[in-house]
Amino acid sequence: MAIITIIGAGMMGSAMAFPACRNGHTVRLVGTPLDDAIIASVQSTGRHGTLSHDVNGKKETFAMPTGVTAFYHTETARCIEGADLVVCGVSSFGVDWFCQNVLPLIPEDLPILSITKGMIDDGEGKGRLISYPEYMLRHTDKKLKICAVGGPCTSYELADLDPTEVTFCGPDMALLRRVKNLFETDFYHVSLSTDVRGVECAVALKNAYALGVSLAIGLSYRREGRAFEHYNSQAALFGQAAREMEKLLLLFGGKRENIFLGVGDLYVTVFGGRTRRVGTLLGEGKTIDEAVRLLQGVTLESLVIARRTVEAVDRLSAAGLADPAEYPLLCHIGELLNGKTVCIPWERFETEQTL
Repeated sequence: MAIITIIGAGMMGSAMAFPACRNGHTVRLVGTPLDDAIIASVQSTGRHGTLSHDVNGKKETFAMPTGVTAFYHTETARCIEGADLVVCGVSSFGVDWFCQNVLPLIPEDLPILSITKGMIDDGEGKGRLISYPEYMLRHTDKKLKICAVGGPCTSYELADLDPTEVTFCGPDMALLRRVKNLFETDFYHVSLSTDVRGVECAVALKNAYALGVSLAIGLSYRREGRAFEHYNSQAALFGQAAREMEKLLLLFGGKRENIFLGVGDLYVTVFGGRTRRVGTLLGEGKTIDEAVRLLQGVTLESLVIARRTVEAVDRLSAAGLADPAEYPLLCHIGELLNGKTVCIPWERFETEQTL
């Protein structure tokens, strides 16, 4: 059996312990400096502090599975020693912390599996976005072996053992197969891909576009009240989101077939989670500042990738490499992030096709 060290005790990082422990592996769950309360809860009660699900109409935190031991971030170095795999379980806000504080501790022969979803500017000023595994490798001289996870998977449903299909990506297929064997179970199903940029881009874009699709929920609430939710408008925005995501995936250097990962992830994100909440508030007529204030304390990674994608398209447009007219929903999301209120440009979604 393997020893798996998960760095980052947030919801998804912690949820990865469930398939690992189902396979009989030992999990060292290591917090970041922001996770002290979660680590204290796991150590004292065996239950996670924030990872929860509904039980008889009430929120109940999950009991962590047998095989998990929790550690504070000050114990990171010794938790890496003797491990067979390190899981980067931080949010996009913690990637730089991970690069600065954890990567230097990891030997070249110890593989890394990143579950952090997002893209970041490549730093060359041309508007290209790269994946977090690529970004991490730029922060070290080591030849580290970094894989990543993409696909539709919410933390609380993974912990609930609901059947899930994801993709592990990385440059080394043999390594991907070994990592897959650590996690694959009867409820956690894993495909493999060497298209790191494509997989990571597809699932990062869903955060920006889930915000866009969720605007329809807020618009419905504003017209009918919260007891009623329309689906025609959600479906229309979902279709437009898929169209734009596919174009962006190709623009950023990914393979077209990975769009299915982004679309699946878009579906599950629209139906639940933090991105749905902020999109709904914007649809109800709130400004972005009002929405963020109402969701104070909630991690809103969708705003990060949305801003980065809008800025990337703007720079690529200035360089003559992209046409903003092909991304009307994204452009409207950009307007909302700059303080405007919702006014979906339906007419800009219309197309004409001939055989």
